[in-house]
Amino acid sequence: MTDSPQHRIFAMLDVDGDGAVTHAEYLGRVERVASAVGRDAHHPVVAASRAAHEAVFQDMDGDHDGRVTFEEYRSWVGHDAFERSCRPALGSLFDIADLDGDGRLDRDGFVRLRTAAGNAGAAAGAAFDALDTDGDGLIDRDAYLAGIRDFVTTGVSPMAAAYVA
Repeated sequence: MTDSPQHRIFAMLDVDGDGAVTHAEYLGRVERVASAVGRDAHHPVVAASRAAHEAVFQDMDGDHDGRVTFEEYRSWVGHDAFERSCRPALGSLFDIADLDGDGRLDRDGFVRLRTAAGNAGAAAGAAFDALDTDGDGLIDRDAYLAGIRDFVTTGVSPMAAAYVA
């Protein structure tokens, strides 16, 4: 595999490294984030996130065999896919971690979110530092989603620090 943004994200999603993202691997992100931040698994925001992730998985799984290969992911990923399904799913993970509902995460909440989603803790911290351009110690939801969108679609983003090869 190369070090393209698509390869780096796919490697993060392919938890067991077998070359395919299974339904359980992809939906497991929701449960890991909820657990990492202490959010009850039955909370409505967690249920909404499960539904959003289910929609993404169904969208990615081109041949509907319950596994997403890199080729399926590569042909699916891009600006349209991000806006259609990734934005709601990634935003829902942010919402799980945003325990006070103010639309912002501090460093601890951000690192917990990104680590549970599959990034290394140090890489998540580096991404937080890069996104916190005003130095207020908070990342807002829109900046977070813009950072991921830019990495996915152009490879250039402060969020690149989260996706170490």
